[in-house]
Amino acid sequence: MKTKKIWANFSVLNLERTTRFYKKLGFRPNGASEQLTSFSFGEDNFIIHFFLKDVLEPNMKGPAIDARAGNEIIFTLSADSKEEVDSWATAVQDAGGTIVSQPEAFGAGYYGFVFADPDGHKFNVFYM
Repeated sequence: MKTKKIWANFSVLNLERTTRFYKKLGFRPNGASEQLTSFSFGEDNFIIHFFLKDVLEPNMKGPAIDARAGNEIIFTLSADSKEEVDSWATAVQDAGGTIVSQPEAFGAGYYGFVFADPDGHKFNVFYM
């Protein structure tokens, strides 16, 4: 079987807040409606749709995910330098996100941090 495209769907409580957050970080809007806001990430234009929680959860056919209680997934955003990682940390805080772990070195040649968006979805910004 061949998959044409892959994208992610997250649930959020407030579309306006989510749209503001990801726009402030510079991600490209990919459309919006009364039920979702969508953004394109990276050079490959990976799409993440952020649906209102009460729209997405009934269609998941299983127990609801609480992003604040655990990780559903962590996407990694690639940085070109340690300075860029630090800039991301500042931008995330300025946009209203939560720094889960401060930028730090780990292992030989690795540097990064973890943040959560306003709904608790976690991302890792990473330089290697």
